[in-house]
Amino acid sequence: MANALVSIQILPKPADGGDVIPYVDEAIRIIQESGVKFEVHPLETTMEGELTHLFSIIEKMNERMMEIDCKNVISQIKVLYQPSGITMDTLTEKYR
Repeated sequence: MANALVSIQILPKPADGGDVIPYVDEAIRIIQESGVKFEVHPLETTMEGELTHLFSIIEKMNERMMEIDCKNVISQIKVLYQPSGITMDTLTEKYR
């Protein structure tokens, strides 16, 4: 069972000052390819998994932003760490 939920809002700053949406799409693609359970929301994406794995995904996202010509990137992160196990459904099932 997953031991963490991590929500990330990535704010890339393209070198050309252009639209950030293609960069955000690229960051979400990295999450998709990681194989973790995730949900995209309007202002952030939440991932479910092992804490160290989720942090490695965030590292890849930030590195990728530099590879595709961003000046910098801000990652706003929220973490729920619960070694006994936690899922997104556990926190939201009463609302579904």
